[in-house]
Amino acid sequence: MKKDFYLTRYALIIKKLEATPSTYSQIEEYLLNSFEFQDAGIKSYSMRTLQRDIREISDLFSLSIHNKKRRDNRYYIESRPIMEVDGYNQKLLESFQISNALNVYPDFADFIFFESRKATGIENFYDLFFAIRNKRILLFEHYNFKNKKMTSRKVHPLALKESKDRWYLIAVDTKDKLLKSFGLDRINYLTVGSQNFREKYEYNLRDHFKNAFGVMNLVEQNPQKIVLQCSRHQGEYIRSFPLHQSQKEIKETQEHIYFEFFLHPTYDFMQEILSYGKEAKVLEPETLIQQIKNNLSESLKAYTDQ
Repeated sequence: MKKDFYLTRYALIIKKLEATPSTYSQIEEYLLNSFEFQDAGIKSYSMRTLQRDIREISDLFSLSIHNKKRRDNRYYIESRPIMEVDGYNQKLLESFQISNALNVYPDFADFIFFESRKATGIENFYDLFFAIRNKRILLFEHYNFKNKKMTSRKVHPLALKESKDRWYLIAVDTKDKLLKSFGLDRINYLTVGSQNFREKYEYNLRDHFKNAFGVMNLVEQNPQKIVLQCSRHQGEYIRSFPLHQSQKEIKETQEHIYFEFFLHPTYDFMQEILSYGKEAKVLEPETLIQQIKNNLSESLKAYTDQ
C-alpha cells in the first residue's frame, strides 16, 4: 500500500460509510473499484489496513466508526461531530484529497486550474492560532482600504474567520475595547507578545458565526428571518450550493423557488444578493429591501450622472 495514499483511503471510507453501513468485504470492493485505487494501481486492501485506517480516521477527524459484530458485521459511523467541527473536518478532508491527488500526479497543471485571485496573509496563520490558544497579546500594523492608512494595533485575539477565500482575525482592540475583524492579507509586521491578556470576554462567537454571512459587525446586528424569491434558473444553483447553513426551501412554483434564511443581514449578504441581479428578490425584512433599493438607486445614479 502506497504511503502517500492514506488520505485518499480515509476520504473514500468515510464517503462509503456515510452512505450506508458496510461489511469489510463491501468496503474492500468499493475501494478496489474506485477510480482512485485503479489510478494508483492498488490491487488489495486488507482487514488489518482497514482497522488501522479506522483508528487514524477517529484521531484525525473525530469520527467514531464501529462494527456490529453481534449482528451483521457491518461498519458504521456512530455520530457526526457538532456543526462547527464537522465543517472544519470537511474542509480538512477536501484539502487532503486535493493535495494527495496533486502530489501523486505532478502533471496536474495541464488540466486542473485554480482560482488565481487569492488573498495573502496565510503565512501568519499559525502564529495567530498560537496567540489565540495561549491568550497572547498581538501587535501589528493594519492597512485600511477605505482611508488608505496603516495603523498600529494592539489586540486580544479571540478567533479566526474565513469568508470568500479571505481570512480574518477576530479580536478586541485594546484602544477602544471593541470587537473588530482584521483581514490577514492586510496585517503587517506581526508580533506575538510574550505576555498573556487576563480579560475573560463573554462574546459567544460560535453563535455569532452560526448566523453569519461573511464578515459582520459582531456587536450591533441581530440575526433575522430573510425570505428570498429566485428564478428557477438561479434557484437551482442556490439549492445545490446553499448560501448559508440556515437555508430552507419554503416554496416552489413553475417560475420561482423561495428560500428562507436566519442570519445577520450584513453588507456581505446584500452584495451576494445584488450579484444575482434580476434573478433574485428579497421579500422580507423590509429594512433589507430598502437597503437594496438604495444601493441600486445609487448605482444607477452613478451611471446616469456620467
